[in-house]
Amino acid sequence: MDGRERRRRGVRLTAAALVALLGLAACGSGDSGGSNDSAVSAPQAAPADKDRAGGRAEQGGGQAEQGGGQAEQGGAGAPDLRVDQRSIIYTGTMRVQVDDVDAASRSAIATVTAVGGFVGGDQRRSADADATAQLELRVPAAKFHEVVDELAKLGRQQRREIHTEDVTEQVVDLDARITTQRARVESARRLLARATTITDLVSLENELSRREADLASLEAKKKRLADLTSLSTITVSLVGPDVSTADEETEIGFLVGLKGGWQVFLTSMTVLLTVLGAVLPWLLVFGVPLVVLLVVLRRRRRRGPPPVTPTGPAAPLPTAPPPVPAARSGP
Repeated sequence: MDGRERRRRGVRLTAAALVALLGLAACGSGDSGGSNDSAVSAPQAAPADKDRAGGRAEQGGGQAEQGGGQAEQGGAGAPDLRVDQRSIIYTGTMRVQVDDVDAASRSAIATVTAVGGFVGGDQRRSADADATAQLELRVPAAKFHEVVDELAKLGRQQRREIHTEDVTEQVVDLDARITTQRARVESARRLLARATTITDLVSLENELSRREADLASLEAKKKRLADLTSLSTITVSLVGPDVSTADEETEIGFLVGLKGGWQVFLTSMTVLLTVLGAVLPWLLVFGVPLVVLLVVLRRRRRRGPPPVTPTGPAAPLPTAPPPVPAARSGP
């Protein structure tokens, strides 16, 4: 009986051990499944997060692309803005042949005043068909090319020269120097207000005067540049129909030299005759009496003084000395 009970107990223990082992195996499998599920869910969650991050990145990329597009648009427009903001001095020279110089001059002046400009100089020489006029016109820089084209329509354009000068760097440099100089002037004024001795007062006053003079000079330069950049200069020469249209060229040769020499001779003779005409009245008033006086004095010198006659007894004539006897040479 004891043996059977021991066997039964062994079987029960063995069965309990098997059940325990099976339970442990079931728990291990459950844990592994849970871990697998978590492992599976984790990769699934990771792509989701990646998708979200990717969406955000795509949105950010889209915004960056939009910003880049705006930057590109701004970069494309920046050069035009920079050109518009640059300080450029325009100067032009023209020569136009017209039928009526006076009428063309009035038209040119009206064109300039219509765009807000003015006439800086006006020189004319009226000689019918050989008349000429030289106008110095100041026009706004924005209307420079428009006015040049309008002036070319007054007649037959013979010459046009346009020059530009970019002074942007000079303007920027002047602005910086003016800002610095103003700060120096303010500093000198503050120091002058704190001066306590006569020596410091005189020294600071001299320094302040020097700095203010430098500031005034810089501001005058900037004002000059602003005037040249805001108002362009056009020098237009209007000539009549009979004025030579050929440009001035350097010519050489015998005929050219002969023509030049003849012109110089005529000019010299004209000047000589002009001087003679100016001096002739003085010669008639003062020269003729002077010549007559000189002639009279010369005639008196030629006649000489009258001969003087002796009044006393005549002086005896000198006599020759007596002859000297010759010496004898022998007995």
